[in-house]
Amino acid sequence: MKDDILLGIDLGGTKIECAALDVVGSVIWRRRLPTPRGDYLNTLAAIAELVRQAELALDLGGRSNNLPVGVGIPGSVSPVSGLVRNANSTVLNGKPFVHDLEYLLNRRVRVRNDANCLAVSEAVDGAGQGASMVVSVILGTGVGAGIAVDGREWLGANAIAGEWGHNPLPWPRLAAAWRELPGPSCWCGQEGCIETWLSGHGLAMDYAAHSGEQLAAPLIVGAMRAGDAVARASVIRYCDRLARALAHVINLLDPEIIVLGGGMSNVTELYAEVPRRWGRWVFSDVVRTRLVPALHGDSSGVRGAAWLWRHG
Repeated sequence: MKDDILLGIDLGGTKIECAALDVVGSVIWRRRLPTPRGDYLNTLAAIAELVRQAELALDLGGRSNNLPVGVGIPGSVSPVSGLVRNANSTVLNGKPFVHDLEYLLNRRVRVRNDANCLAVSEAVDGAGQGASMVVSVILGTGVGAGIAVDGREWLGANAIAGEWGHNPLPWPRLAAAWRELPGPSCWCGQEGCIETWLSGHGLAMDYAAHSGEQLAAPLIVGAMRAGDAVARASVIRYCDRLARALAHVINLLDPEIIVLGGGMSNVTELYAEVPRRWGRWVFSDVVRTRLVPALHGDSSGVRGAAWLWRHG
């Protein structure tokens, strides 16, 4: 095997994915395991097992401990304490995840927020390839963003660049049909965070408030496409909220491209409806920023985790 194989790990709330990439970005091995629910030590063990399986499958022999490993997590690592913080997989919070994983694997690892990994993946060889700045947005169980500049992640001074999901929803609507103030309570302790509105649960919450019926986000989208007026109104409110939230990003960073990942990124209507609306809040006479789905789909995060070692 070549010496330049990179391993990526995507640690999600329901699954842990591991993929091995070669120097040109081809996936040469991939496997997934369920994420142990609420169990930190078993989560570490599951990651170690995936790395072990990869090394056996790739027949690396004595070089196995030199194989670079990058990990994407739904949170970030404090540059001061080294502990995980702000993870919606709360079992990770306050834990020395990097230290523990390096001890278990007997090598250095690079751990970054999953949205940062998405940004790197799509900037290197995805939908944002060639763009000087790529913003990635994950719209799933949680909501976050990552930033890549010239194909490299931009962490920021506090290692929180892109933690946009825990800002308040901008330009809140006061009409009874919208009910955006003070907003839903967020697990982070605030109210009205962007995440509470733009997660899949946020769409379900809006639909329940207007219909009295509990439906998961994919079923709401299906109902809209089947002609359900209440479902359509909820999806349009979702698009309006996403447009306002992304207008903030454009006003601050002015990226060439915004790439969407996560379950809600599969709602194809977003890519026409959101840019149609965001110009009202962008402080410019024209908006050239493109809104696109991740080229690598739900495997983009694991690719970006591997690419964390792209420059050695």
